[in-house]
Amino acid sequence: MFGELIRNTTRTIMNTLLKISSVLWIIWGLVHILAGVLTVNFILAGDIAGAVGGIADAIDPAILQMNYPKAAGAIIGQHAFNLLWIGLVTFISAFYVWKGNRNAIFLAAITGGLADLGYFLFMDLGGYVNLVPGTVMTLVSSAAIILSFYVTFSGNKERAS
Repeated sequence: MFGELIRNTTRTIMNTLLKISSVLWIIWGLVHILAGVLTVNFILAGDIAGAVGGIADAIDPAILQMNYPKAAGAIIGQHAFNLLWIGLVTFISAFYVWKGNRNAIFLAAITGGLADLGYFLFMDLGGYVNLVPGTVMTLVSSAAIILSFYVTFSGNKERAS
């Protein structure tokens, strides 16, 4: 009887951790989908400085005003496309993370986690971004990965099912 209570409590905790991870991935995915759409809109409007300023938000927008070559706009446009699809993949994966699907847990972690690793290395450490929203999103994806990996690798047979 006591053992069953512990197993049920453990299962509930593991399911709750997956649900929290899932909600974090939903938020992360939506923010990145929005960032991709907004950045594409800047590029399509020919406002490369606006696109760069939207990404590197800690930089004074006045120093970003210059004549960018069209190739720079294409590169930022590709970045926007990557933000969009990475956000979409993690958003979709989140619904399967909720159910404890290991493939979705790894897909979200690889896609969102590696995207944010690059962001951290080049944008955060470079000092080009503010805490909100970018750095906070890195913390959100890190928490989502930690929670879902804890459930996945806990070795607990009563893990979420």
